[in-house]
Amino acid sequence: MAGIRSLLLLLLLLQSGCWGFRSPMSVFKRFKETTRSFSNECLDTTRPVTPIDSSDFALDIRMPGVTPKQSDTYFCMSMRLPTDEEAFVIDFKPHASMDTVHHMLLFGCNMPSSTGSYWFCDEGTCIDKANILYAWARNAPPTRLPEGVGFRVGGETGSKYFVLQVHYGDISAFRDDHKDCSGVSLHLTHLPQPLIAGMYLMMSVDTVIPPGEKVVNSDISCHYNNYPMHAFAYRVHTHHLGKVVSGYRVRNGQWTLIGRQSPQLPQAFYPVEHPIDVSFGDILAARCVFTGEGRTEATHIGGTSNDEMCNLYIMYYMEAKHAVSFMTCTQNVALDMFRNIPPEANIPIPVKSDMVMMHGHHKETENKDKTSLLQQPKEGEVLEQGDFYSLLSKLLGEREDVVRVRKYNPAEKAGSEADLVAEIADVVQKKDLGRADAGDSAEREERGDAVLVRDRIHKFHRLESTLRPADGRASALRRPPPAEGTWGSEHAGDFHVEEALDWPGIYLLPGQVSGVALDPKNNLVIFHRGDHVWDGNSFDSMFVYQQRGLGPIEEDTILVVDPNNASVLQSSGKNLFYLPHGLSVDKDGNYWVTDVALHQVFKLDPHSREGPLLVLGRSMQPGSDQNHFCQPTDVAVDPDTGTVYVSDGYCNSRIVQFSPSGSFITQWGEESSGSNPKPGQFSVPHSLALVPHLGQLCVADRENGRIQCFKTDTKEFVREIKHAAFGRNVFAISYIPGLLFAVNGKPYFGDQEAVQGFVMNFSSGDIIDTFKPVRKHFDMPHDIAASGDGAVYVGDAHTNTVWKFTSSEKMEHRSVKKAGIEVQEIKGGKEMERRKNPEGV
Repeated sequence: MAGIRSLLLLLLLLQSGCWGFRSPMSVFKRFKETTRSFSNECLDTTRPVTPIDSSDFALDIRMPGVTPKQSDTYFCMSMRLPTDEEAFVIDFKPHASMDTVHHMLLFGCNMPSSTGSYWFCDEGTCIDKANILYAWARNAPPTRLPEGVGFRVGGETGSKYFVLQVHYGDISAFRDDHKDCSGVSLHLTHLPQPLIAGMYLMMSVDTVIPPGEKVVNSDISCHYNNYPMHAFAYRVHTHHLGKVVSGYRVRNGQWTLIGRQSPQLPQAFYPVEHPIDVSFGDILAARCVFTGEGRTEATHIGGTSNDEMCNLYIMYYMEAKHAVSFMTCTQNVALDMFRNIPPEANIPIPVKSDMVMMHGHHKETENKDKTSLLQQPKEGEVLEQGDFYSLLSKLLGEREDVVRVRKYNPAEKAGSEADLVAEIADVVQKKDLGRADAGDSAEREERGDAVLVRDRIHKFHRLESTLRPADGRASALRRPPPAEGTWGSEHAGDFHVEEALDWPGIYLLPGQVSGVALDPKNNLVIFHRGDHVWDGNSFDSMFVYQQRGLGPIEEDTILVVDPNNASVLQSSGKNLFYLPHGLSVDKDGNYWVTDVALHQVFKLDPHSREGPLLVLGRSMQPGSDQNHFCQPTDVAVDPDTGTVYVSDGYCNSRIVQFSPSGSFITQWGEESSGSNPKPGQFSVPHSLALVPHLGQLCVADRENGRIQCFKTDTKEFVREIKHAAFGRNVFAISYIPGLLFAVNGKPYFGDQEAVQGFVMNFSSGDIIDTFKPVRKHFDMPHDIAASGDGAVYVGDAHTNTVWKFTSSEKMEHRSVKKAGIEVQEIKGGKEMERRKNPEGV
């Protein structure tokens, strides 16, 4: 025994000596933790930053010599990242004695809850969102990041501060009143990492454990709708009643274990035994097993030691270009699936008594008499039970009178569970409610009681300080709210489009989607073919429809869809159409549609069941005179004059102009021949886009693979936009001020051009971005509609799918596709005056 003590003393002296000159590389030499660490001694130097080489540096984050006076004390301290440039945390080294420190958590955020050298964590961890980066617990293995993986910090989007939380459990080691400097050393680099680490939190918010119940399961599951992620570590968390927590990836009915652990063991991150990839379409599932034995009352989710939690943290990495730093799942979208959960998920893991994790969540009784710190309810006021603030108090581990005291008003209760969870998350993180939209923040701040007093809500270290809005409210595709302003040609080069992966509209699955547009309320309007299909049997050689005996489509062919949640707000168009094609919405909200089987154009009032307001063409009669069409494809309506333009079409090669009342005015265009079509020649003019303030009409000349623009007054050809990347087809176009959007078609055999969407600077015609969906794929993207708020919608006639894409920039004004809502693009740095201010803008 004496020899062992001598050896330990020698190790201590050697380690202290090393800190004397602090070899930077030795700090981050990969090591296997010993069973005991004495590296909580305070450093002789006050320099927390140590250069390693030209790109790397070490950062020591330590408690500044603290002496906890009672057990289960939580101390927090912060340190600012010593650079404003982007950096990456690639390794951690803990410095803590298992005799004194129960566990440590390291968070990243932009605004700590205190500016003091350290503070009681009851005051909060961070004012803004807090992302967990690292966890250490006594008797737990160290966290290791895989090679090439780093947490992104600094720069424009990364955290500016680190906040260290240390939980001192048993403080008997502090009887000598010594100072403690426990903490963690970080290895950071300025070298961009190919893989970015993040955290996926699965958390139950509604579990109830009946008293005396022997086994209670809490299940969580969510569809994974993002770019691929690779899980490499996990952490489980419950309170005293938790027996085992298990997490899985479910793919095609096959359950693959991510991690399974007893929450009564040290709650650090444990390595995933076999790294798991999670891809779009997979389901992430978790189960917490509880027991209600020994309880006389029902136990709910909450922050006190008498409450429970069911949390699974999955540490993952993603490719840098698609990286998301934080994702959450608080639902159970696949209840029936859990019938097939592996039996291991139901088997508790035995835990030795000396390994049991202490749960430092405070007991309500400990604060009952601290009336000087807590505002008590005033006489006549009652606490709301079961509503937002009650649940929030449970999540934050506070008494309800601390969270909110107010008069009861049932009308003010949250409308849905999803809204409730999102609102809780946003209040916890001190963010505005709802979407991350700078333009809406002021309005949300006016919701009088939505923002709570800071020092009374930041108990969220009890909730692991990581709760954020769930399911798409935080995503790699969500950019910081950009500055408002109309897009002009000088800004268009910064425009970038990616799929909105949280938008559920791709699951609508209507019939063949032929048209998409936006109404004056910015709702998405979809025109589809129901159970009818355009194939080789649909027409004879004279373009006469051959399947008339099927009758018109018996379901509603026009759907009005909420652009945010894809719920169907309204539907119409039943028993009217045979083969829908083009769709536009004018400034008054009227629908203009074409039917290639009927060879007609219709103007419809969306709120009327009385039939069309106007019909152009003769039913089932193809032709090329002033009164007939031959498979007309699209319509555009001038917002100023009401003039109607029809692209006609598959078997005619012309643009036809009508008065607002439907009287023929003129036509132009002819069929193209040869490989070098001339201006004004068409091979299937397929889609139209008005540019009202320039007095131009642009045409997607589909089979010629180009876009032609003409003056609306003289019909004079203005220019052609054609790129090799288009391939042989341009199916559809849409214009918003400064930008032109397009989709092409599938490449011919042997061609290399990808089927994709394009964003072009309208002034120059240059391509500034291309985009494709992540979920499913383009097969025949048939129509496109762009909105001034940065959203782009594409409808595909082969996959029966509508995708929503979002941009990294946001325009101040909305533009209804082809209806020409009037907002002028910027020229010479000054905005031209609007010629009109139509309704809806």
